[in-house]
Amino acid sequence: MMTLQIHNLTKHFPNAKTPAVNRITFSMQEGEILALVGPSGCGKTTTLRLIAGLERPDSGSIAIHGALVASETVFIPPEKRGVGMVFQDHALFPHLSIFENVAFGLQGRKRAEVQAIVSEMLRLVGLESHARRYPHALSGGERQRVALARALAPRPALVLLDEPFSSLDAGLRLEMREQVRDILKVMRTTAIFVTHDQEEALFMGDRLAVFREGEIEQIGAPEQIFHAPVSRFVAEFMGGSDFLPGLTQPEGIETELGLLTQPAPAAKHVELAVRADDIDFALDAEGNATIAGRFFRGAFHVYRLQLDSGRILHAFKEHTCLMPVGARVRAWVSAGHPLAAFDTQS
Repeated sequence: MMTLQIHNLTKHFPNAKTPAVNRITFSMQEGEILALVGPSGCGKTTTLRLIAGLERPDSGSIAIHGALVASETVFIPPEKRGVGMVFQDHALFPHLSIFENVAFGLQGRKRAEVQAIVSEMLRLVGLESHARRYPHALSGGERQRVALARALAPRPALVLLDEPFSSLDAGLRLEMREQVRDILKVMRTTAIFVTHDQEEALFMGDRLAVFREGEIEQIGAPEQIFHAPVSRFVAEFMGGSDFLPGLTQPEGIETELGLLTQPAPAAKHVELAVRADDIDFALDAEGNATIAGRFFRGAFHVYRLQLDSGRILHAFKEHTCLMPVGARVRAWVSAGHPLAAFDTQS
């Protein structure tokens, strides 16, 4: 069953030269998590606000569980859409206890029912013993879980999360993304997760929608987005690709690192997207590159290789592998999968 259907959604703010959101179309299955990812100002949060009912679209439509909630002639207010929202700053009420915060969206229900739902939600997020505390007495991660419990308590058709981990430190972000994803899956909740962090998007989303200048550049499974980007922008944004020129041949693509026997596009001159895990190298005095830099990343080193053409590529090596900067090496492609290739004329 489709929880959300968006068709040709457009929003243009006054004094802006281009639309904040431009004719985007996508749908979501029940229980699916969709991560919206892209650089600042690309339309992610505006899309979220349009779905929530915090902004009116200029054109296009939004339907939740088959019911039209926004179009050029229809606008259902936020409180009647059955949508939960988790904000960047958690937006908890400081004067209410944790129990009261989670119960806030349950007004009008019987006391016993509210007690049961709130207890269930706090147990789900591991904060049942904190019910009588106030937000100021909680850690950032605990406040984040309270915000999620409050959004989930009314059992909304859809939950929207707007960069919910951005205020947390790096270690807590990793912990919270695992906990939140597990909770959403246990509840079988349909959710949209906005982030500008590529790694976070790949972890959180069953699918990813990569935004660029108000449009969806590509939408698909994390593996598809990462390994088969449809454009140079997606390849660069979703993994810091380097680009290697190539010339298509009947048997593959010829590059300065050798012939790659893989499907080639119709274009004669192409660029191949290569990431650091696609390149390997070994010391070789007669090689084709020089080590121009080495950066320690804990479990591995990132090596910057300057090819004889002057082009820079990056490659990973395990942390125990130390090669001197300035050494000659032979580099080659060891991706184990076809590389994305783009027409240099497009």
